[in-house]
Amino acid sequence: MAGFSDFDISPNLVQALKKKGLTKPFEVQLETIPETILGKDICCRAPTGSGKTLAFGIPLLERSKKAKSKLPTSLILTPTRELAEQIQNVLNPLAKSIDRDIVAIYGGTSYQPQLRRLKSGVDIVVACPGRLLDLLDRGSLSLENIDVVVVDEADRMADMGFIKPVRSILDKCPKKCQTILFSATLDNEVSEIVRLYQKNPINIRVGPEDISIENMQHMFWTVKNHGKATIAVEVINKCGRSMIFCRTRRGVDRLGKKMYEAGISNSVLHGGLKQGQRDRSMKEFSTGKSIALICTDVAARGIDIEGVNCIIHYDPPEDGKAYKHRSGRTARAGSEGLVISLAQKSQQKLYGKIQTEVGIDYHFKSPDMRSLPQLDFEPGELNKKRNSNRNGGSRRRRGKGNSRRGKRRGPPRKGKGGPARKNKRRGPPRKGKGGPARKNKRRGPPRKGKGRRKNR
Repeated sequence: MAGFSDFDISPNLVQALKKKGLTKPFEVQLETIPETILGKDICCRAPTGSGKTLAFGIPLLERSKKAKSKLPTSLILTPTRELAEQIQNVLNPLAKSIDRDIVAIYGGTSYQPQLRRLKSGVDIVVACPGRLLDLLDRGSLSLENIDVVVVDEADRMADMGFIKPVRSILDKCPKKCQTILFSATLDNEVSEIVRLYQKNPINIRVGPEDISIENMQHMFWTVKNHGKATIAVEVINKCGRSMIFCRTRRGVDRLGKKMYEAGISNSVLHGGLKQGQRDRSMKEFSTGKSIALICTDVAARGIDIEGVNCIIHYDPPEDGKAYKHRSGRTARAGSEGLVISLAQKSQQKLYGKIQTEVGIDYHFKSPDMRSLPQLDFEPGELNKKRNSNRNGGSRRRRGKGNSRRGKRRGPPRKGKGGPARKNKRRGPPRKGKGGPARKNKRRGPPRKGKGRRKNR
């Protein structure tokens, strides 16, 4: 098998890849890199986790020119903030090795750091469509010098309603620029992007055409709504590292609090969090500081997290496609995984339709922990409480039995040892304040014309 050194890329880039332990390319990289380096348009169907970030990232870095202020030379479009951060983190060490700069641009964060980077002259921009269009409208950057543009997770863009913004962005790029498109599926609106913006593209197909769920053990359990959290806790205690999908942000926060109270270290992830909170949640789960990631469908696609043992559908997915993408967070790279759907009786009809759409047929059963495989994980992870959800998604009320966060250790400060004195001022009374309160009585001489009326 060819190595990265066999491609027509700079030695510094090869060395940077070697430092990251990358010497042998994956299939999608073998198929894509040689053609992309030559400047040809690429239309590639490849699943998440196949190595596509480096498949487009290596040739993009190799072809990127130095940029002037507000005039980047390469652009990568992604559907979510998490994916934009993930791409930047993967490519940034490689970019530094060849003196190239990269910045991620997305909403939910301050404009100023992004504006400063663009003004300083950044070479590669990784962007979500909404914030990029906003900055273009403000005149904060121009795409007139773009030589290479990548549309990643194009099918996800279509699902999220981003195809029209993507087309607006591509219209602002030079017609002669190289266009690279990656998608898990190539139908409907995605095929329109190919037809309108690519010139004789090289078509590459890697992996199965649809997301495979064959390596997963599927279970459908009948559970009452109030019993779902207890069952989920028992599953995590048995299986370890898990992702739990809820439909709403409020549901995520509520379940996160219940998990914390049950002693399960967890992180929460949904679109209502600030970017710093989302980054912290992803980092804690990916590094093992939390054993459960409770999330909405924002984490169902485009995010590559290794070692997820179990997926729990706490709330039902919208359809079979969403079921596959949620479930696809486990059983990656040929490994096995467990997928459990917690279904109320009123939800069984929907789950039946989902089973038909994805091509499986399982009966609904009562929860049975004995049927779960015992998977390898660190038991100590279960009781870690240093995680982003120690407040259960919101500020935890201090009550009886709860430890007070930030409590000062050591002896009480001077004057702080006794019981609290409610609104009582220490020290001698202020002048004129020692006696009983005088009701509505003004001190000092009467105002002019306001003295006591004489009796006539």
